[in-house]
Amino acid sequence: MSARPTLQRLASLDAFRGFAIAGMVLVNNPGDWNALYAPLAHAAWNGWTFTDWIFPFFLFIAGVSMTISLDARAAAGASRRTLALTMARRAALIIAIGLLLNWVPRFDLATVRIPGVLQRIGLCVLLAAPIVLAWRWRGVLAWIVGLCALYALLMLAVPVPDAQGVVAAGALEPGRDFGAWLDRLLLGPHLWAASKTWDPEGLVSTLPALGTLLSGVLAGRFLAAPRPAAERTVWLLLAGLALLALGEAMDRLFMPINKSLWTPSYMVFMDGWALLVFGAFYWLLDAAPQARLRAASARAFEPLVIYGMNALLIFAVSGLVAKLMLFFKAGDPPQSLKAWTYAPIQALPLAPRDASLLWALLFNGAMFALAWWLWRRRWFFKA
Repeated sequence: MSARPTLQRLASLDAFRGFAIAGMVLVNNPGDWNALYAPLAHAAWNGWTFTDWIFPFFLFIAGVSMTISLDARAAAGASRRTLALTMARRAALIIAIGLLLNWVPRFDLATVRIPGVLQRIGLCVLLAAPIVLAWRWRGVLAWIVGLCALYALLMLAVPVPDAQGVVAAGALEPGRDFGAWLDRLLLGPHLWAASKTWDPEGLVSTLPALGTLLSGVLAGRFLAAPRPAAERTVWLLLAGLALLALGEAMDRLFMPINKSLWTPSYMVFMDGWALLVFGAFYWLLDAAPQARLRAASARAFEPLVIYGMNALLIFAVSGLVAKLMLFFKAGDPPQSLKAWTYAPIQALPLAPRDASLLWALLFNGAMFALAWWLWRRRWFFKA
């Protein structure tokens, strides 16, 4: 791999990662799934909410991190083969953790869900590594465009039967699209149990999801280039605004913004938001010329940085704890441990949505306490 400028560790990237993991813990752990504020639930199908920010942010962050890691190791003399193997091991570990979380607590190999959030992240890392190692930014951009074009061709032009056998092309409705058909064909009973006929982390929608990670790679390459920090920030923010506008146009003219299908319009639109949020963190924590502003920002966002330093572990632990609290019983008559511990909050003089949000905040606080404890001891778990 040819030499490229390298990028030092960014406090802004840790804070952005911490923002994403805090958001994930918040939206994944309400007290009552039937009592949610609208931004804390995914869009029912087309459209987007705050919750639909979280997953693409993780992939975008993985792309920026990949750029920093690979370029730094290459500058230290690591071969392309060594770097590829390192990324493959990292991807395999992420996928294995995701599969293990899906397997717990039923331990049923016949119906365990194979797709998942961590599985998609790991697969995207595995597929992106050789692209990042072989291509400069123009080549990476060409891959993003090509992946979206292939996805659109499959989803819009190839006729497939839905779960009832009705054949159609371009039916972008739950369970009727090309991706859902392929997932049913290849994964069968191993799909998301809530739908059974399609999976939001299916195989075909991984194509534009890979594009999201590669967009993070482009952002990382841009930040590594020699230019003033203030100029970098301006271009990040301008690019974010441009992608928001492009995503809106694609939503109206091409394919709807849809997280479950990970449409190209969703990819572009969320890339825009990722650039805006990351750009704000980058300015405040790494690029602002005033040292006092950077220091004040570092203090203000230190909780997010602490969260971001052990994001994979917090992701896994929060998911495991949430599952076990539903599995184990307590009280008389027996009820899930979650229902038993949530009952005192429900008894407070709060509206149902406020009680549900309070539980999510308390759960988030418990996960942050774990992250803080690990951070104090300088224990960092990374794939």
